[in-house]
Amino acid sequence: MTAKEDIAAALEFLCNQDPDIGRALSLIQPLPDRRRPAGFEHLTKIIVEQQVSLSSAAAIWRRLADAVSPFLPERMLQYSEEELRGLGLSRQKARYCRALAEDIISERLVLDSLHAHDDEEVLTQLTSVKGIGRWTAEIYMMSCLGRTDIWPAGDVALQTAFGHLKQLPTRPDVAKMDDLAEPYRPYRTVAARILWRYYADVVQAPTRKNISV
Repeated sequence: MTAKEDIAAALEFLCNQDPDIGRALSLIQPLPDRRRPAGFEHLTKIIVEQQVSLSSAAAIWRRLADAVSPFLPERMLQYSEEELRGLGLSRQKARYCRALAEDIISERLVLDSLHAHDDEEVLTQLTSVKGIGRWTAEIYMMSCLGRTDIWPAGDVALQTAFGHLKQLPTRPDVAKMDDLAEPYRPYRTVAARILWRYYADVVQAPTRKNISV
C-alpha cells in the first residue's frame, strides 16, 4: 500500500468514526507533509521549537544550524552553554541540546535503533533524555519515525482545535483529550494532523483576517 493509499484509508476510517472529523476535512486545506528525516539534527530542531513561535524558532534554528556544521553531536559539544545562548537558545535549551548530544555519543540513546521498538518503548527512551518530554518525543515519533497512532494530547493548539470542533465549553485537558481520541486508534497521528490544519484554517482564520484589516 502506498503512502497516498495509507492516508486515504486513515481518512475514511476517521470520518466513519467521527462525523466531526469529516466536517473538519471539508473546511481545511490539504494536509501538509510533516515528514522529516530521523536523527540528531531534526530531534534537536524539535527541541528548539518547544514553546516558542514558529518565526522565533526558525530564526534561532538558522543561527544554530549555520554554527553547528556539520550538524553532529560531536560538533554540538564544541559549543559551551554560553556560546549556544549567544546563538539565541535559552539557558535551558542550550543544556538540553548538549544533553542530547552527550546521550547519543555515550550511546545511552541510539536513535538508529528506535524504529525497531514499539511506541511505548520509543517514548520511554526519548523522554529519558534531559529536556525531552512527552510532546517533543511524540512530535519526533510522528514526523521522523512515521508512527501512525501518536496523539500529543498536551499540545495547546491541538487542544484548542479539538475544543472548537467539538464545541466544548472549555479547552480539554490531557486526560480529556486522550479519552476523546480513543475512537481514532490506530490513526491518531492523522487525526492530530487534521486538527492542526483545522486550527490554522478555521480557529485562527478570523484573527488573521482582523489583523490584516
